[in-house]
Order: sequence, then structure tokens, then C-alpha cells
Amino acid sequence: MGEPAPLLTLDAVIVAVTDETPKVLLVHGDPGLAPRLPSGALGEMERTLELAIRRLVREQAGLAVGYVEQLYTFGDLDRRPPGECQRLLSIAYLALVQEVRPAPAAAWVDFYELLPWEDSRVGRPALIENVVAPRLVDWVAQARTRSAAKHREERAGVCFALGGAAWDGVRVLERYELLWELGLLAESGMGGTPPALGVAMQADHRRIVATALGRLRGKLTYRPVVFELLPPAFTLFQLQRLVEALSGVPLHKQNFRRLVEGAGLVEGTGTLAPTGGRPAE
Repeated sequence: MGEPAPLLTLDAVIVAVTDETPKVLLVHGDPGLAPRLPSGALGEMERTLELAIRRLVREQAGLAVGYVEQLYTFGDLDRRPPGECQRLLSIAYLALVQEVRPAPAAAWVDFYELLPWEDSRVGRPALIENVVAPRLVDWVAQARTRSAAKHREERAGVCFALGGAAWDGVRVLERYELLWELGLLAESGMGGTPPALGVAMQADHRRIVATALGRLRGKLTYRPVVFELLPPAFTLFQLQRLVEALSGVPLHKQNFRRLVEGAGLVEGTGTLAPTGGRPAE
């Protein structure tokens, strides 16, 4: 007999930005286990994958989602639970919403509690210099050949902006996978007590969250999906803060406004909003 057919599941990364904090919706309903994404098996009679993911989100988180897109398919061999021979495939979806109160078993969690090395809005995170960089130096030194050491050094530099390299915000997944490889994450499963680099999640769900944040940051440069996260009327300052929250870096105010207005992405309403200082349109 051949191997059993893979088991197909669906996972949902539901994103909101509230008070300049990017959030993802997690389910905490499993006693003794880390939080997870809303997820579950595809029903045999469900007509489409999108209908199935909407059902799972509604049942587990109490939300009706609007904008949804397929994120990625995860099927690495090591996704199988220990002792299982059935391969586990997961199709992940990304949904953008405005924050509402979820079901009791679910809660909104700050993206940067899960991925704290990604938030540079008030400066480079100290944990990169204090925890990650020293481990990367050791990792490079442990390479068996000069060419392997050079490859590791280049990878470390590109991912974490070491040795004069520029920070690339879109490389979220690459940074997560390097930290996992180094044994710096609880999910690495290498034994011992890894540093507290963010809140751990079940299975590879934090990897899925990293994939989603990288996708969102990439979209900021060519597709205005962020408007799904805003009310119909907003100020340019609110828009800038939302983009900064997702990108994890501060933006130059005047350059940002010229870019937005020059691209014709927004339209003035003719009304003014109080800001505590000069009113904003």
C-alpha cells in the first residue's frame, strides 16, 4: 500500500490595525497549548475554499470577513505531527478587517508580540544586537568551509542588515526561517530554553503569520490594500501611521503625502477633523 493521501486544512490570517498597532486574530481555545490561527479541515461538501475559510472564521472567531485572498500553500514534510504518517497540507488565506470584538475563544494580538524583531519604528530592536547578531556570528564561525561561511555571512547580512546592508522589510519570512534554523524560536524544537523571541504559536502558524506580514509589506509598494483597514473617511496622518504600523519603519511625512496625493489614491472630503492642533482634512 502507498502512503495515505495528504490531509488538507485551511488557515486564516486575519489582520486589523487599531491605534497604530497591527494585530492578528488568534484562537486560544486549546487548553495547555500555544495560540493558533483560525483553522480546520475542508468540509467534504463545501463548494469553494473561500466559503470554507469564511465558515471557519465565523465558527471559531465569530467574525464575518470581507476582503480575502489566498496567501500560500504550506506542505513541508516536517509539518506532520509526531508519529503521524499522513502529510499535512495547509492553504492559508489573508483577510483584512477593521477590529471588532471576536468570540470569547479568540483574541487580537499585536503582530510585533509574535515577531518583535520586525518593529523598527522607534529604532532598531535591541534584541537584534543583543541576541540575534551574536548568534549569527557564532553560526558563521561554525561553517565547515570558507564558501559556506561566506554564504552564511551574506545571508545574515541580507536578513538582519548586518555589515552595512540595508534593512529589507519584505524579508519577514526569511528572517523567521533563519531564526528557526538557529534554534532561537520555541518552535525550532531543538531542546533547551530558547530566548524569548516573541510569543510562540502552534505548529508552524507563526511562520504563516510571518508570510502574511511579508506579503502585506510587499503590497504596500504597488497595491493600496491598506484602505481595507481604514474607515471611509480618514486623515493622511492616519493613513501614514497605518502604513508605518505595517511596514515597521517611520516614514518622512512630506514625502509620504506627495507620494499618496501624486498617485491619486485619496480624495479630499472638504471637511476638517480636530487633531489637538491645526485641523486636518
